[in-house]
Amino acid sequence: MPPVNSTFTELQHIVRDPIYHQLHTHLMRLIQRGTYASGSQFLTERQVAEKFQVSRVTANKALSHMVVSGCLEFRRGVGTFVKAKALENDLRSLDSFTAKTEATGLSASTRVLVFRTLKAAKAPPEVAHSLGLKPAEKIFYCERLRLAGDAPVIFEQRYIAAHRCPGLKRVDLEGSFYELLESKFNLKPTEAKQSIRAVAAEGRQAQLLEVGEGSPALWVHAVGLAEVAIWVEDTYYRGDHYEFTNQINPGHLGQQSGFALSARAAAPLPSAPIDQNETTASN
Repeated sequence: MPPVNSTFTELQHIVRDPIYHQLHTHLMRLIQRGTYASGSQFLTERQVAEKFQVSRVTANKALSHMVVSGCLEFRRGVGTFVKAKALENDLRSLDSFTAKTEATGLSASTRVLVFRTLKAAKAPPEVAHSLGLKPAEKIFYCERLRLAGDAPVIFEQRYIAAHRCPGLKRVDLEGSFYELLESKFNLKPTEAKQSIRAVAAEGRQAQLLEVGEGSPALWVHAVGLAEVAIWVEDTYYRGDHYEFTNQINPGHLGQQSGFALSARAAAPLPSAPIDQNETTASN
């Protein structure tokens, strides 16, 4: 029997593959080699057909497969783009959004939308209870929009015990909250008790995150501690930009997990009410 020609065998294998499979492989290589960077606009159906000398039907099939597999995303009226890698939130640790975002090569920025003070009696009852505050004690309330590159990816509503962060100013909140606590108030965040739910972005949340009504989002309600309770927050993560990760150690299955799935009814805290008699926090 004559020796098998490996090159011929490989060619036979390629030829037998459907054309759109071969095209899909070539298109993926363009992304893997960095020809088209994350977030950049990709080839159109017409451009693919002309570049690789295939039919528009074949080009459409290959591009559609890449969209379904999560490599590309289609933006109606704009085109097809290389899908950005999802930002990761590790449930096992308190990570700075700024540090995690910049580690992916994207710039991180923060817009402080609201910052004011109010009495604990004016905050939702759960907030005053969680922070251990008396009705007359002060709370800082802030709303922030966090951006990765130019994309808004997180909307935060946070209540902070004012006596734990005396002299807090609006400008202080334009960076990492965790770093602020350590550098200005000598408070090292130790843990956050979190509840996590999948929700549909609606109203103001959808508008600020620049997604359509009903788009998927992750809602996290948390009480943050630095040995003692410091803040209570509701945070909305864009579902198309974020994934939450966790690692389960089989050796600790009998121990309490760092988070829990709950079937109880839950709802985000309402925004702090505007009261003309309350003090607006200074800039």
